[in-house]
Amino acid sequence: MTTPSVSFEFFPPKSLEASFRLWDTVHTLAPLAPRFVSVTYGAGGTTRALTREAVGTLHQATGLNVAAHLTCVDATRAETMAIADEFAAAGVQEIVALRGDPPKGATGFTAHPDGFTDSCALIEALADRGDFKIRVGAYPEPHPEAAGDQADVDWLKRKFDAGADEAITQFFFDADTFLRFRDRCAKAGIDKPILPGILPIENWKSTRRFAAACGAGIPDWLDSAFTTAERDDRCELLATAVATELCSKLIDEGVENLHFYTLNRPELTRDICHALGVTPRVELRDVA
Repeated sequence: MTTPSVSFEFFPPKSLEASFRLWDTVHTLAPLAPRFVSVTYGAGGTTRALTREAVGTLHQATGLNVAAHLTCVDATRAETMAIADEFAAAGVQEIVALRGDPPKGATGFTAHPDGFTDSCALIEALADRGDFKIRVGAYPEPHPEAAGDQADVDWLKRKFDAGADEAITQFFFDADTFLRFRDRCAKAGIDKPILPGILPIENWKSTRRFAAACGAGIPDWLDSAFTTAERDDRCELLATAVATELCSKLIDEGVENLHFYTLNRPELTRDICHALGVTPRVELRDVA
């Protein structure tokens, strides 16, 4: 089996305890030499300032290639591009450009009167600058707001046509879900890289809620397996096996890059990477 390259998603800390957890996560996963690490925005841009701070600190203190999330939610065009300017000034050269989730309690996305209307408009503006590598989101299963499977392929093609370089998918639990999506994208003329997003299952109940909210299908066998594992106290073993098998199937089908949603809990992601042959190759720069 070919050893894949990997990348990791973190979220910015909201407390001192969470800050320690983020640094523990970085120290655990950075030796695996990720292609990049990304730092998220909260829903409605609620962690915008925290994201800017975390991105700058990670880039400067660790030397990791950091990709900053940037969304269109609740901000003018000028405000959004000013944040991009701050990222560039901090030495960040990669952005994950997203429309973003609406603020908590909102029924759907409403563009700011002076803001970007959707992710494609944001991508075009970033591409015009010419100094960022741009990644975007992709949905191998229908987005909750999509009319159907083809709508997500069409939107992704629009994002690439607007200037995106790579896409990262929402998580999924069946390799065929990604492979069918990849085939539909190729048929639509998409030839740029699409990275499968992998969510190691730290807690099955919360993962089920998360999957329901974002439209990720849950196979019956997986639900049954975790019900049994919870009873036998073997959830961690099952989670490692399930994610490793999923990744192995993707690699066998020619996937070269895997993106892990770490939830700032690194041990399970590390163990899965080790099982795939991704072992420590570098030392993290001293953060003192």
